Amino acid sequence: MARAIAIIVARIIFSFIFFMAAGFKFADIGATAGYIAAAGFPMATFLSWVAAFFEIALALAFISGAFFTEASLLAGIYVVFLAFAFHGPSRWQQNQAEFGFFVDHFTFLAGLLFAAVHGPEKWALRHSLLGKL
Repeated sequence: MARAIAIIVARIIFSFIFFMAAGFKFADIGATAGYIAAAGFPMATFLSWVAAFFEIALALAFISGAFFTEASLLAGIYVVFLAFAFHGPSRWQQNQAEFGFFVDHFTFLAGLLFAAVHGPEKWALRHSLLGKL
């Protein structure tokens, strides 16, 4: 029972993080677009909307358990992309805190990989394309 509780708490935390990230994007899509444009990406407003809806989809997958393994793997790819795109080595000279932000993404990746392998446990919709790794 302790394992099931720990996993559901982790799922809630993952969901909350992605719901919160999407909420910040929806609250000021222009600021998000500015941040994306400052990193050198084209079509920043479009990418802001894509990111927000992608984060909502991830949050729903984590909270429901549906497509949990796939969501964990996609979220892992996403956070590594974010680490390099927005907090990568080119930013460390200007602001040493960026290195901490960069490393934090890999801690998050470790949790997502662990989740992908162990699955959503109890109280989950068990739909999957990949099955258990």
